[in-house]
Amino acid sequence: MTGSYNRRVGMFLPAKEWLQPPRYLLVMFLAITLTLAAALGWLGWLLLEQDRALETQRVQERQEIAADLVAAALQRDFSEVEEQLTGLAGRSGGDLSARAVEYGGKLSGDTVLVLFETAGVEALPRGRLLYYPFVAPAREPASSLFAAADALEFQRRDYAAATAALSPPARAADPLTRAAALARLGRNYRKSGRWQEALRAYEALQRLGATPVSGLPAELVAREALCGLLEERKEEAGLRRQAAALYADLGGGRWQLSRAAYSFYASQARRRAGASERDAERQTALALAEGVETLWEEWQRVRRSEGMAAGRRCQRFGDRPMLLVWRSSPDRMAALAAGAGFVESRWMRALEPALANHNARVALVDSDGRPVWSSLEHGAGRPAVRVASLTQLPWTIQVFSRGSDALRENVAVRRRLLVAGFCVMALLVLAGSYFIGRAVSRELEVARMQSDFVSAVSHEFRTPLTSLCQFTELLAKGRVPSEERRQQFYEVLARESQRLRRLVEGLLDFGRLEAGALRYHFERLEPADLLGQLVAEFRQEADLGGRQVLVSVNGSVPAIRADREAVSCVLWNLLDNAVKYSPEGSTIRVDLAPAGRRVTIAVRDQGAGISRAEQKRIFQKFVRGAAAKERSVQGTGVGLAVARRIVRAHGGDITVESEPGRGSTFTVSLPVAEEA
Repeated sequence: MTGSYNRRVGMFLPAKEWLQPPRYLLVMFLAITLTLAAALGWLGWLLLEQDRALETQRVQERQEIAADLVAAALQRDFSEVEEQLTGLAGRSGGDLSARAVEYGGKLSGDTVLVLFETAGVEALPRGRLLYYPFVAPAREPASSLFAAADALEFQRRDYAAATAALSPPARAADPLTRAAALARLGRNYRKSGRWQEALRAYEALQRLGATPVSGLPAELVAREALCGLLEERKEEAGLRRQAAALYADLGGGRWQLSRAAYSFYASQARRRAGASERDAERQTALALAEGVETLWEEWQRVRRSEGMAAGRRCQRFGDRPMLLVWRSSPDRMAALAAGAGFVESRWMRALEPALANHNARVALVDSDGRPVWSSLEHGAGRPAVRVASLTQLPWTIQVFSRGSDALRENVAVRRRLLVAGFCVMALLVLAGSYFIGRAVSRELEVARMQSDFVSAVSHEFRTPLTSLCQFTELLAKGRVPSEERRQQFYEVLARESQRLRRLVEGLLDFGRLEAGALRYHFERLEPADLLGQLVAEFRQEADLGGRQVLVSVNGSVPAIRADREAVSCVLWNLLDNAVKYSPEGSTIRVDLAPAGRRVTIAVRDQGAGISRAEQKRIFQKFVRGAAAKERSVQGTGVGLAVARRIVRAHGGDITVESEPGRGSTFTVSLPVAEEA
């Protein structure tokens, strides 16, 4: 039997070998799919790179257009400023003053209009310069008026006599005389220790305002002297307050001072007030004053026929860039000194709508590459550049794309979407490949099991048919020597016929179950009687091979409502399997017992057992356990599948408990019949 089974299996090995390659086909399928995915990914990457290149080109084109627009707009703005300066340089008298005041009143805080003439400098708006490049000499009283007082102060050091000599001119009607006298009077009071009189003298001097004293405003001289007086008396609070106020007025351009005078008084006031040297507003004002001083020097060169009568320049003073624009006539120069605030408020702010339309940002840099004005918060890619030598502007124009960050973000978003799409595609491919492979494997397994089923059925039919043919031929030809042997042959023929009938009926029932055409005839049955009759019949017809079948009925078992033939088929299959898989001489036990509203029939054998992995699969059609192949046990692989479907159709269930080497127990559970 073992050899025939191997030979029979060998008939199907070529088919298995032919069916095995789908694993390789699956690998090929995955390889082709992954290759296509890689090709799509490569094409997508090329598409993304082309899209980025096109977007970069469009951005660069917008930058170039915006750069031309900015250059043209700034040229136009410069032309307007230079035209106005030319008009101011050519005017004179009241018309000049009115136009200058009007024009200067529109300038931003870091910008000043200056008019240079031989008589001096006028800066508009007034109070914007900290110091002036040129201060015209002020008229002073005759020095002979104070000769005697000066001699008493400096030569004799007779401060009382000096103060007495200065008292009459200190009350003079002429403010110049009164200012000079009060300055000397206060100084003598300080030297003699008469603090209150000195204080009153300086307060009187302060009230004279801009009246010159030794070329300086009387108010400035008085306030500086008051600070010195407070410092000598060590009145820290009053000193700090007075010095801070003086430093603020110096920073506000209250007086027209020379650079030396401003530097001295400002340093003294800052020291006494404890003010910061890094005041941004003061640094801008200083840069503005230095720019005006540079323009004054240019005016002097123009007067010597050495400088340019017209020009535009960007020059840095400290860390502050200044725009210098000038136009001159034979006797006057009109110039503009402007900081970054003027550039922004007058020119760049007007360009914002156009720049926004082109999605651009602008930076103006000087000849050293340092920024003069910029709308950038940080570097933004490659700019479009218009150099100063070509545009004739005082700066180099750099135009950046405002959308460079947005471009990178858009490209990154598209790339993430593309990668996400390919990841989803890869997951779908893997999932599809898995399910396809699983389906193919199942179909192959079904095909294999169907092949095994056909082989097993063929063998199952061949064995009784062979017996029938052999014994029928012997009986037909009269080759049976005795009546006893003839009777034995008849019994074998009857047994094999019944076996063949059961095989045919089992296959027919399986076919009807698969087609859903099996009809059950339910009736009230006593389980003990049904089991007793079935076991008795099984003992007579089955080849027990020395095995015993023992029946045990536990207690009073209620009736069940079932189809007699169907339940008998189930129990016969279980008994037949127990005999096939049990060793010779072993005992098969059948236990019938009530279990609540159910009746259980347990068939226990002492066979090889079933592994846990196979316990669920053996109830599937065409599936046979490993023990069947190892021991060459005959069977079709549909018995247990038919049994489970019949039992479940009766509202019950069939289960198995087994361990390899310790036998198996199949338990059928059926509901009891309802009471009438």
